[in-house]
Amino acid sequence: MAKKSIQARQRKRERMVAKYADLRAQLKAEGNWEALDKLPRNSNPIRLKNRCQLTGRPKGYMRKFGICRVMFRKMALEGKIPGVTKASW
Repeated sequence: MAKKSIQARQRKRERMVAKYADLRAQLKAEGNWEALDKLPRNSNPIRLKNRCQLTGRPKGYMRKFGICRVMFRKMALEGKIPGVTKASW
């Protein structure tokens, strides 16, 4: 499980990206690069990292489910993810 500080930092970035999204789009459309440079760095969506919603783990992230492979396997075996069954052939 990721440190609480790392998870908090990620949530803070997500809030900042949402807050400045409209302003960033407007400044980009105008071509006002100087004003765009003065915005906070963490308001850029590139700085976001896909992390597991349950544990904050950055590696092995599955976009379709929003969780890491470890939690996906655990939840799938417990039957908590609808429509997912263990493969057998």
